[in-house]
Amino acid sequence: MTDILEKIKELTEPLLAGTDMFIVNVKVKPVNNIKLYIDADSGLSISKSAEVNRKLYKLIEAEQMFPEGDFSLEVSSPGVDEPLASERQYSKNIGRTVLVTTAEGKEVLGVLKEVKDGIMLLAVKQPKKKEIVAVEIPLSEIKKTVVQIVF
Repeated sequence: MTDILEKIKELTEPLLAGTDMFIVNVKVKPVNNIKLYIDADSGLSISKSAEVNRKLYKLIEAEQMFPEGDFSLEVSSPGVDEPLASERQYSKNIGRTVLVTTAEGKEVLGVLKEVKDGIMLLAVKQPKKKEIVAVEIPLSEIKKTVVQIVF
């Protein structure tokens, strides 16, 4: 399975070269259902996603990765409830409210202000005070970060 994931990434990278798109994650289900999650600094449109899907599908067929030919390919952006997976995704979401769960299980809610050198800077409102404090969290100490939908 790891070989398939690596091969999908290997085939996808040249398709994204020269664009602002990047791979977020690749999953393969036992029934040869490939799910490629990509994102783009300027936002991922349906047309960009469809173009990558068409080209990657042809490359997978040409590589004969699935000799019986039965596989499916889905290319999309990660859903809003999917945790951020790369520093590039963090950078793309500067200014948005995020819920961070640290490796120790502590939850921190704040506005993502900056990401630099593997450290995230959050503006966190203190519950009983009216002040906002800056909180630095190394990305390596984060279990997951999910962008919050604010109405």
